[in-house]
Amino acid sequence: MTATMPMSATSPVPPAAAHGRQRDPYLDLLRAVALVRVVTYHAFGWAWLSLLFPSMGVMFALAGSLMARSLDRPAVSVVRGRMRRLLLPFWLFGALVVGAMLLHGWGPGREEDGLAWWSRLLFWIVPLADPPANAWAFQVTGPLWYVRTYVWFVLLSPVLLPTFRRLPWASVLGFLGVAVVAQPGSSFVPESLETVATNLTDLATFGACWLLGFAHRDGLVDRLPAAWVSTLAVVGMAIGGWFTFTHPTEDGYDLGEIPLGQAFWSLGFVLLLLRFRPDPRRWFGHLVSWRPVAAVVNLFNARAVTVYLWHEVALVASVLVIDAMWDVPLFEEVLPLDSAWFSFAVAWPLIAVAIVAVGWVEDLAARRRRRLWPTRDLTPSPRLG
Repeated sequence: MTATMPMSATSPVPPAAAHGRQRDPYLDLLRAVALVRVVTYHAFGWAWLSLLFPSMGVMFALAGSLMARSLDRPAVSVVRGRMRRLLLPFWLFGALVVGAMLLHGWGPGREEDGLAWWSRLLFWIVPLADPPANAWAFQVTGPLWYVRTYVWFVLLSPVLLPTFRRLPWASVLGFLGVAVVAQPGSSFVPESLETVATNLTDLATFGACWLLGFAHRDGLVDRLPAAWVSTLAVVGMAIGGWFTFTHPTEDGYDLGEIPLGQAFWSLGFVLLLLRFRPDPRRWFGHLVSWRPVAAVVNLFNARAVTVYLWHEVALVASVLVIDAMWDVPLFEEVLPLDSAWFSFAVAWPLIAVAIVAVGWVEDLAARRRRRLWPTRDLTPSPRLG
């Protein structure tokens, strides 16, 4: 495969990929759409959304592109900066969630080793494995697998990037190969090493997308002929779609529960998004420069970590708010309190409250001026994806 593609890892980076610190409105828009899709999926549970727009693969690809750009600087400082930008908001989230769980009686069980229980709390400091939680907080801590996987990709990127630049497409195929053999339920990793197996599965599932972010940054995707991209994307999505539709879950064809389908479908989808960019001189330029759209996109990019960490809390809180509304006769008569759409609508103001209340921590982590509602500043911002 590497011998037949008309490209190389050492070819000059095209102008479109060499903008330095300049923001890319297309990537910013993709990140905003991905976050909205994540919130929508968790609000309604529609499995088909994972096929319509595989947000997690998109977010890992965008993060990979940003990481490759940052690694033009010394790796130690880059990793330290990325970890700081993620961990400070994560620590605040963890302090509040862990505190709430402790108030609700969380602690080591009677037959559980207390020292082991307390040691697992270290994953609330550096999430190299899923931070522990009780059933009360299961919903709000469920999305933290992404934070854990992102941390591993950041730590591994100083090795992954030079490896990719020497063997670009072999590296992509390598991740896909591991995804094939490391499916849940396989014997590739012993059952006793559950944490290792979980990390390996998630890294293998999204590793190809992360490397596509590298390829985008280096200009490899732009130099790949459109016919090649179309063919590779169709093949990847066909494999992913076939595996997904032959391995349905209880909730349907949900890529989030079918890692191998996710790996191939997301790879093809992301490849199309990165190669066939809309022309900024046409309708796309007018769209992203329209003030309302630009404000929303800027806000989501400046507060991506906050939106991701707190959106499940907002969804849970929306149910509590609506429960209280049932006690007001007027609300019961005029509002669709039993509608999932109404709960979804109520969640967004609560997400806005989180942005105002704790979003400034992202500015603190980035060592820049604090802002309550950053819709105009286009300087580089800390973001999860």
